[in-house]
Amino acid sequence: MKRTLAIAQREWVGLFCSPIAYVVIGLFVVGTAILFVTRFDIGAPATLRPMLSDTVWFLVFIVPAISMRALSEELRSGTYERLMTAPVSDTAVAVGKWLGGMGFIAVLLLPVVLMMGVLESAADPELGPMVTGLLGLVLVAGLYLAIGVFSSAATSNQVIALLLTVAIISVPTFALFFVRDAPFVTSGVRKAVDYASVDRQFADFAKGLIDVRNFVYFGSLIALFLFLAVKVLEARRWK
Repeated sequence: MKRTLAIAQREWVGLFCSPIAYVVIGLFVVGTAILFVTRFDIGAPATLRPMLSDTVWFLVFIVPAISMRALSEELRSGTYERLMTAPVSDTAVAVGKWLGGMGFIAVLLLPVVLMMGVLESAADPELGPMVTGLLGLVLVAGLYLAIGVFSSAATSNQVIALLLTVAIISVPTFALFFVRDAPFVTSGVRKAVDYASVDRQFADFAKGLIDVRNFVYFGSLIALFLFLAVKVLEARRWK
């Protein structure tokens, strides 16, 4: 555990030493601010639900920019070879990289917390849906980041890692969103698609609902992609 946390701290610090981190933070702040201002209707109830739902789609491109260097940079620079000779397991490396990225995402989401405070002081919104919506964003970002760690383990090219992450993320986020409403989809398949869709899973959090199935969905997929990342790293040891 100490080695995992040490890698997480190293990754967190490394992210803030990278210029791309500040570009990502700037884009996220501007993007969420625009959504915050434009997603309110005069006379409508005060809520962050539309903004939070749109932010999920925004994370599709923001999180891969964070994760693309996680292991790709180690592989490109040759520092991963030193990690392979150190008494550190591949699991510790993958999980540590993910935890470090999640620490960065926690900082990235601070503007959303600020917007919650602004809305709370200016109106009388329901606090529950805002808190659960923020929790949903953390879980969505955690899933996207796990996919990014896997993609980054698969290639030493950061651009390819970014594109691969976006491609994989697009399946449960974009593709299933449109497949659900296709005329040829049966009710049984539609239920399965609903469960597999990130957008539908997040919708419960945005409504203020807490369902164990939502946590199982995100937890199992995060574990799956971190497991795949570990297997890719193990395969590299044998090359």
